[in-house]
Amino acid sequence: MTNNMSFAALKKSVAPGLVVFLVALPLCLGIALASGAPPIAGIISGVIGGVVVGLLSNSNISVSGPAAGLAAIILGAITELGSFQLLLTAGVIAGVIQLVLGFLKSGTIANYFPSSVIEGMLAGIGLVILIKQLPLVFGVSALGDITSFASIQLGTVIITAISLAILLLWNKMAWTKKVSFLPAALIVVVVGILINQFWLSTGSSLAIESSRLVSIPLFDSLSDISSILVFPDWAGFTNPAVWMIGGTIAIVASIETLLCIEATDRLDPLKRHTDTNRELKVQGIGNVLSSLLGGLPMTSVVVRSSANVNAGGLYKASAVIHGIFLLVAVVTLPLVLNMIPLASLAAVLILVGYNLAKPAIVMHFWHKGYTQFIPFIITFIMVVATDLLVGVMIGMGVSVLFLLIGNVRKAFSMQRQIKQEQVVYTLTLAEEVSFLNKTAIKNRLYQLPDNCYLAIDAKRMGYIHVDVLELIENFINEKAKEKNILITTTGFHKEVKVSGNQQNIILSHRKTI
Repeated sequence: MTNNMSFAALKKSVAPGLVVFLVALPLCLGIALASGAPPIAGIISGVIGGVVVGLLSNSNISVSGPAAGLAAIILGAITELGSFQLLLTAGVIAGVIQLVLGFLKSGTIANYFPSSVIEGMLAGIGLVILIKQLPLVFGVSALGDITSFASIQLGTVIITAISLAILLLWNKMAWTKKVSFLPAALIVVVVGILINQFWLSTGSSLAIESSRLVSIPLFDSLSDISSILVFPDWAGFTNPAVWMIGGTIAIVASIETLLCIEATDRLDPLKRHTDTNRELKVQGIGNVLSSLLGGLPMTSVVVRSSANVNAGGLYKASAVIHGIFLLVAVVTLPLVLNMIPLASLAAVLILVGYNLAKPAIVMHFWHKGYTQFIPFIITFIMVVATDLLVGVMIGMGVSVLFLLIGNVRKAFSMQRQIKQEQVVYTLTLAEEVSFLNKTAIKNRLYQLPDNCYLAIDAKRMGYIHVDVLELIENFINEKAKEKNILITTTGFHKEVKVSGNQQNIILSHRKTI
């Protein structure tokens, strides 16, 4: 296999790295905007996420940077603490906590959060992000400032509307498919600049004032970068609120990273596996370094990672190259970046927020039944009404309550036998299997040797969580084929469907919850 940083890998990674850069640039600026942080903070986080995390991580295709999932936390933290420098101190603390979690081998932490709570958290974050962009849409400091139609800046409304139209239609029109390799977010930024520059040149009343444009410090060379860096306020180490926020960022960033890693490993054409404990350590290093230099906290990000895969990225070199492109852009193109209307970035974030909280997600959990919907909707509402950590904790409490009410027990067993000189393993599922069993079952399945037989006995099973059922199905369809493990199942409501050599296997159960 080609080494990740060999010349051949570098050559193949330039094009994907450029594509990821084009996706990441408007997102770095937009997420900084949504976080209430200086725009340069998003770029710093993107550079470190690409270059430092990209080099140290053993994930081959994931890309790290500032994440929309942290924007609501950071915005609330800056408001609560009263300064961006104290937020940076919390970021250093978060990074150190992630390092500790990595050394404690906590890479499976995300498996202990049910999907209903995680999705409720993400939906709540999405709605918060969407709401926070509305003042930028109308060109006011806060929605309460809209006292009449005359107080609305018509230019910002027009640019937002055009930007949203581009984002929604870019890959759906015949003529745009010829240039579909260009990210819609980048087109939105370019169009926003061109429209506003036209208004300025013609003296139009629609022209957007400089206070509503991106503001990145100007410098002539790399040596000038140090003059615009912001550093943590070390006095924050004695502030309990800083430690609480640092812990919140560490937990949320770790969960988001681990979920992204799991998703991107599935997208990897070469089916490579990422060491999640190492990833936590690397993310911790990245967050410490980013916070020390004035950057936002980061995670592994699904949007950039999937863009990397879709562009043909196979090696970590593409993540590193995208980070280098970000650094070069902020050094050589600050005048252009400072022409970007905040309304253009607001449109990008509105779509990001909508995709996290769209009605289809709510209906998805509604159809899963009340034991999935109630934790989801309560988490969603509480994240919006209070804050992220409180919302997640309440959602977890509701999930545990359903667990206790259902009297779910951790119960499964794995037996090993020799039959006719063949090693046979039997996984017996007890009457009740909850999401808390997911990690243990996953570990036992993934530890099975190559070329063995596995019998999954579900005859006694009356309840199984959907996360565990999906884990078993994914193991059968992917890992078992890779390790040449022959599998038989008994006891499921709909028997296993086999097409070819263990392909398209579907498991289901009448009491799946």
